[in-house]
Amino acid sequence: MTIRLGPPLDSIEGLAAEMSGGHGDAGMASGKMAKLKELLQKSENRICADCSAPDPNWASANIGVFICVKCSGVHRSVGTHISKVMSVTLDKWSDDEIDSMVEVGGNSQANAIYEAFLPEGYRKPHPDSAQEERQKFIKSKYELQEFLEPSLRIVSNHPSDAGKQASNSHSASSKSEIGMVEFIGILNVKVIGGTKLAIRDMSSSDPYVVLTLGQQKAQTSVIKGNLNPVWNEELKLSVPQKYGPLKLQVLDHDMVSKDDLMGEAEIDLQPMINAAASFGDPELLGDIQIGRWLKSGDNALTADSAVMVTGGKVKQEVTLKLQHTESGEVTVEMEWMALNI
Repeated sequence: MTIRLGPPLDSIEGLAAEMSGGHGDAGMASGKMAKLKELLQKSENRICADCSAPDPNWASANIGVFICVKCSGVHRSVGTHISKVMSVTLDKWSDDEIDSMVEVGGNSQANAIYEAFLPEGYRKPHPDSAQEERQKFIKSKYELQEFLEPSLRIVSNHPSDAGKQASNSHSASSKSEIGMVEFIGILNVKVIGGTKLAIRDMSSSDPYVVLTLGQQKAQTSVIKGNLNPVWNEELKLSVPQKYGPLKLQVLDHDMVSKDDLMGEAEIDLQPMINAAASFGDPELLGDIQIGRWLKSGDNALTADSAVMVTGGKVKQEVTLKLQHTESGEVTVEMEWMALNI
């Protein structure tokens, strides 16, 4: 079986010249390309890392995987901060990009990280899968990192870092390493709805909610023309060891200009996290109140907010009066899951 990668790769020097534009130190380029060619020849890299299609001609240079043309389109759609897609034969590769691919070690090594906690019986996309199925899987695998051990979740500050971080995380414990962030828990936030939101268009607004925690962001869908929207959408965020407040913004979606701010607020996570830590495993507790976040002039609460154990889960419902706006409140329900129990 041979690897079909477009133009024949009879000469390592020829491919190196193609990718470097025919300039630079040919000997150095040849050495780098020899390493990449050796990686390409591994059997694991003769099929797409995501759908197992044969003879992939594309790669994610920062993640370190070889992918088929159909999956490459989905990788592009998630953005270069998640996946930097390159043609194996048509694009010019830098030394750093080749080094990242080689350092990860290929599809098997990368999948051992990104698919470490793939649910039993989960069906990955296959070569003939619909685009929607590919999109759901690739977003879950690389952007949301749902199949990666939560305490080893990878945070990319720069696109070129992700492949190296994945390589490092293969042998990591739950402790922080270079390019890694230690997470202490998972926060599920159900954005319930808003009331009396501010008008930003002629007579209404098209609101959506953005949650920010550290470098992570998550947002709800846009609800057209509604000042009392009901989302009932769940957003998931990982909570780092050194966490700050959860920031909530409501924005008005605009098709032709920058989205307008409709108000914002901050949620103090300490009352819930500290109460949960004090009481231990919530599954061993009955339905009780374990803490409280008190309304004050220093926060956006409309009323005191109780931290409850309900059905073995730590939950807290919060209603916030939006700041830096003329009106509006938003209600969310948070669920906390510690990773060290």
